[in-house]
Amino acid sequence: MAQDPRNAALGPRLRELRTSRGLTQGDVARRLEISPAYLSLLEKGKRTVQLPLLFKALDLYGVTMEAFMASVGESRVDDGLARLLDEPLLRSLNLSETDLRGLSAEPKVVTTITALFNLYKTTRSQLDQLLAEQPEPETEPGTLAAPRRSEPPTVDPSYEHHPFDEVREFLVRHRNHFASLEVRAEEFAREHAFARRASADVLTRVLEADYDVRVARESQRLGASVVRRFDGKTLTLSDSMAEQRVKFQLAHTLALRLFEEERIHEPILAGFRPRHQETLPLVKIHLANYFAGALLLPYGVFFDQVQRTRYDVELLARIFESSYETVAHRICNLGDPKRRGVPMHFHRVDVAGNISKRYSGDGVRFAHREGSCPKLAVHLAFMTPNAVRKQYSQYPDGSTFFCFAKVQAEAKGGSISRGTIYSIGLGCQAEDAKHVTYANDRPFVDAATQAVPVGTTCRFCERTDCNMRSAPSLKFAFRVEEGVRKDNVFSPHVVGDDAPPRRKRRKTLKTLPS
Repeated sequence: MAQDPRNAALGPRLRELRTSRGLTQGDVARRLEISPAYLSLLEKGKRTVQLPLLFKALDLYGVTMEAFMASVGESRVDDGLARLLDEPLLRSLNLSETDLRGLSAEPKVVTTITALFNLYKTTRSQLDQLLAEQPEPETEPGTLAAPRRSEPPTVDPSYEHHPFDEVREFLVRHRNHFASLEVRAEEFAREHAFARRASADVLTRVLEADYDVRVARESQRLGASVVRRFDGKTLTLSDSMAEQRVKFQLAHTLALRLFEEERIHEPILAGFRPRHQETLPLVKIHLANYFAGALLLPYGVFFDQVQRTRYDVELLARIFESSYETVAHRICNLGDPKRRGVPMHFHRVDVAGNISKRYSGDGVRFAHREGSCPKLAVHLAFMTPNAVRKQYSQYPDGSTFFCFAKVQAEAKGGSISRGTIYSIGLGCQAEDAKHVTYANDRPFVDAATQAVPVGTTCRFCERTDCNMRSAPSLKFAFRVEEGVRKDNVFSPHVVGDDAPPRRKRRKTLKTLPS
């Protein structure tokens, strides 16, 4: 006789209850006085769960029989797995709902599948970048040259898992300036008679009175990292946040309500067709952040102060009662053709050198995946955390930028190691440094003598004499010479390295024959 499908679903549901409580099969088997092997068969639906054992298991998990039976048979596909299987490559597997539920009952299997697939996509992306960086093949005299590539190799980009790259491309296309949001932010401030500086109390009153949103503060739970939760009716903020962050989160929530009621973000997104389903929500979050910045740092007033202070981020943060990072972000929004600021780049890195935010408004190139150059000011700032680090940086192609960075730290529970510490970097083309107050004591005279030689990332850096390489460059054949030792083992050996010192005038970038 065939087994009742509802009865067969009892085991997988018991497994979900066990795994959600962090219990192992061995722990539960001992307390139920059965063997782990038998419990495994029960959870896989290969054995019928007898009522006495079921009552004992539910008592262990703290679930009533009524609630348990009501939940049996529900579709419980892991959210992460469902999103992953929306990818074109895995969608071709044609997995059924039953297949998905079976996989969802195996959390370790789901985690492994997700990790391996994302690793594949990351590796594929790195290979595409490497192919795009390769020089055009030389042709023999008299032969027809192959057409020059103007675009990277054509591959199906939907196999990659980089929605943040799409967000950055979206911002670059719009020059990180959205005039309609600027206009609506100014109108909103006038409608609600905001003073020169809107306080958290004022923003809270507007949310509660005009948008029927209840604002609550609660202590952040131990081990939790959620500082804002908004369900459409109640906005809950962590009481550990400083006033500056509270104001920004309130303004962000106001933006979300305006997006919902007035759809002011939709014209900006018209025609935008991202490759990844995560991209649109990320862009919407960014646009809400943009509106919050425009509301708290109105374009006209902010632009005037930026010009007056000559991009003094520290002073601007005090004037507008805002954070250094928020002001740095806002400086990169000054793209109004009538009142345009200096084009700048922005990046935020941690102590390990990971870049968590980046925007290139001045043409600088950032590392795509691997670590960036350790000689950049944003990394060196950790050596002088109490002062602004500033320098001219010159890339192998000769492009030179003025860069400055400052470390921002926020302790948690009295411990900086439990809190957050970032370096916030800004920069502009060297010829624009005259507009920036941080360049006052570093007048630009000669890039060859003043600029620090930097690169984008070691793997694609053309420099042959860098003493801080962490990996060999893919632009050169890597050779190991027993009789030659450069100051960095990863530096490529070039023809100029073999010349006698008295004849050695200039290195050539021609690699040694392999």
